[in-house]
Amino acid sequence: MKKFLVAILVIAMVFCLASCGGKKDAASGSAATANTAKAGTGDVSTDPHVTLVYAEVNPLDTIVGKTATYFKEQVEKLSGGSITIDVQASGVLGSENDVLDSILGGGTTIDMSRISAFALTSYGAEKSMLLSLPFMFESREHFWNFANSDLAAEFLNEPQEIGLPIRGICYGEEGFRHFFTVKPVSGIADLKGMKLRVSNDPVMNGLVNGLGASPTVVSFGELYSALQTGVVDGAEQPIANYKSNAFPEVAPYLILDGHTLGAIQIVISDNAWAKLTEDQQNVLMEAGKLTQAYNAEISESSEAEVLEQLKAEGCHVIEVEDKTPWVEAVQSVNDKYIQTNPDLYAEIQALK
Repeated sequence: MKKFLVAILVIAMVFCLASCGGKKDAASGSAATANTAKAGTGDVSTDPHVTLVYAEVNPLDTIVGKTATYFKEQVEKLSGGSITIDVQASGVLGSENDVLDSILGGGTTIDMSRISAFALTSYGAEKSMLLSLPFMFESREHFWNFANSDLAAEFLNEPQEIGLPIRGICYGEEGFRHFFTVKPVSGIADLKGMKLRVSNDPVMNGLVNGLGASPTVVSFGELYSALQTGVVDGAEQPIANYKSNAFPEVAPYLILDGHTLGAIQIVISDNAWAKLTEDQQNVLMEAGKLTQAYNAEISESSEAEVLEQLKAEGCHVIEVEDKTPWVEAVQSVNDKYIQTNPDLYAEIQALK
């Protein structure tokens, strides 16, 4: 009888151990499956919450403003709320150069920004300089052929290569840039001797000099008053930014020379990047891809709509039928900077 009871107890213990072990393995398997699913789907909703401050110099109703809003929406959606993008628009955090100076100087109050591609040229980005050369892109299609090519990644990674503490997320564009003036203009000859506002950028300085005008550095935040008071006679911006910043009120002559396509990129500081988990970093890059496609979708139609509004409101829009004199006037600027990266220049031109 005792032997029988012992046998029963042994069988019960074996069954219990097997049952417990089976539950442990099942639990381990479930955890592994959950972790695999999380890594595979990019579900970061339970990751530590991070808020990233995003600087935009233009209002939210511009192409770049709409792009910022879309990027915010995609990041917050894809991250399940673990990342919040705090968009600070209309230049409340300063000009592009102010923002870059802060980020590159190690400041932590600004995490991300939408910048013009040429903004990096003042900080040693020689590849990016090619994107801002006068008449570099002959059409939007030409630019998007570049932005969607493997070559674009090389340009986005340039800040990391040269030791700048920022990295590119994606490209976009805000339309072709045009000059606008306080005084009437009918063509390139009328720009001679005018004081035209430029940012602190060597290519833009060379462009204005090539046109026979005088480049005058003025902060973007002070540009309206500078036009109003005669500090400068004109400036240049994409059409949407020209209207949204009320420049037609003080400089109502818009000449559609299209000297540069306003290539833009979204960048993030290394400090902010380090706040994110690897999965959150992947979310940011995925949102960047979606945002790049969105920007391509809205840019041309948005620009055309704004141009019609300007004409209806009485802005003097001057068409440029033949850009040959403009191209020839600034050829020396291009020749100077193409020499730095002739092979890359040729690759971009081959994407027409």
